[in-house]
Amino acid sequence: MVIIADENIPLLMQEKLKSNGFDVVSIYSNHRGLNDFEIIQLAQQYSKAIILTEDKDFGEWVFAHHIKNISVVFLRYHFTEVSVIIEKVVQLFLKNHEELLNSYTTITSNKIRTRNLF
Repeated sequence: MVIIADENIPLLMQEKLKSNGFDVVSIYSNHRGLNDFEIIQLAQQYSKAIILTEDKDFGEWVFAHHIKNISVVFLRYHFTEVSVIIEKVVQLFLKNHEELLNSYTTITSNKIRTRNLF
């Protein structure tokens, strides 16, 4: 499985995921400037990829434009909660990364909500 970390994902979060054995493709470091649809196309090149983002527009791509064959983890938090969110994301991927495939998951500092996509 590959995690596609959007440009807005903190580098510390990316490093923690990498140090826990996850393959992370950083848009900021490797593909800076890609638009959302290009990120979706990049994710679709992998058999199992999850887009990790703070950009709510990915929800529009999934639910309004009915883009298929992608998985999204959307983060919503205040900048003061970044350490809490990093820990939640790492723990979620460690315990449930297979369940995140083919779904749209929203993570806040006090809640995780997953909607299956078919």
